[in-house]
Amino acid sequence: MTLMPPFVSNASITRPERKSKISASRKLMLKSLMVAKAKEDLEQELAEKEEQKEKYLEEKTPALNINSMSLEELQIKDLNIKVLDLRGKFKRPNLRRVRVSADAILRSLLGSKHKVSLDLRANLKSVKKEDTEKEKTAEVSDWRKNVEAMSGMEGRKKMFDAAKGPAQ
Repeated sequence: MTLMPPFVSNASITRPERKSKISASRKLMLKSLMVAKAKEDLEQELAEKEEQKEKYLEEKTPALNINSMSLEELQIKDLNIKVLDLRGKFKRPNLRRVRVSADAILRSLLGSKHKVSLDLRANLKSVKKEDTEKEKTAEVSDWRKNVEAMSGMEGRKKMFDAAKGPAQ
């Protein structure tokens, strides 16, 4: 090992480039051969795995006896198996309450193209306090007249006739 003075860096020292002993065409040919061999090995490995899988399944699963069943029975059995498989795969999420405004509901129903904002309170009927008091007194007087009209034997006869239906 040679000692270099501290002010000389390794980057300043140039090394002569080594020439490759193998030509570029030979290198390319060898590389393509290696790739072809790797591809062949991979295909062979996949085929072996498939054979092992089939052998394992033949050992572990019993032979199906489908000769005794009709086509309809087989289809129904297959459908039942599919339904049972689906039941186990899906988990129902817990639902949460979400507060949504009326505008948001309209946007979701009508789409984002229609930007409709309705003032829902504008469509409501305005009610004055005085009107409700008059209606209450009218209802009370009607109720009393109705009770008086239905009292006694004549009232019971009217109720009986009304329950009976129209005159026959």
